[in-house]
Amino acid sequence: MITPKRLGATLAATGIVTGLGLAAATPARATPNCAGPASDTWINVTVDNVRNSNGLMAVTLYADESRKFLVRNGSMYVGRVPASAPVTRMCLFVPKPGVYAIAVYHDEDSSQTINRGGMLGIPTEGFGFSNNPPTIASLPAFRSVRLHIAKTNLSTRITLKYP
Repeated sequence: MITPKRLGATLAATGIVTGLGLAAATPARATPNCAGPASDTWINVTVDNVRNSNGLMAVTLYADESRKFLVRNGSMYVGRVPASAPVTRMCLFVPKPGVYAIAVYHDEDSSQTINRGGMLGIPTEGFGFSNNPPTIASLPAFRSVRLHIAKTNLSTRITLKYP
């Protein structure tokens, strides 16, 4: 008998499912919008202060390696789910329990890249990080966004900031 969990793992392994809502692979206790390669470990993510329901909510997972945080090709993967204002709820699959960092941005135009403007390249779309560190003068330090996911079905809340 093929269970939803086994079906999701099979689809993820074959590359048929790569990051958008994995309804068939969604664990019974997780929220319906799940992102990332299916695994036995996930974290429920609530994104607050979403200004509209346009586009996608992009959630990037980083391993516990500061040198890879916020650099090109440094993430483990980016999961995307439909944005929902004022709060977007989703689950994010992680490979196994451990320490990770999460960065989120509201991809309002569904371009699959964060839009930037001005000479400094400041994001023009809403963004946030695990642990909600201050980002007024600069991007957060890696140590401030590290998140210990000790077991499955834990929760975190990230508040978006718009320019």
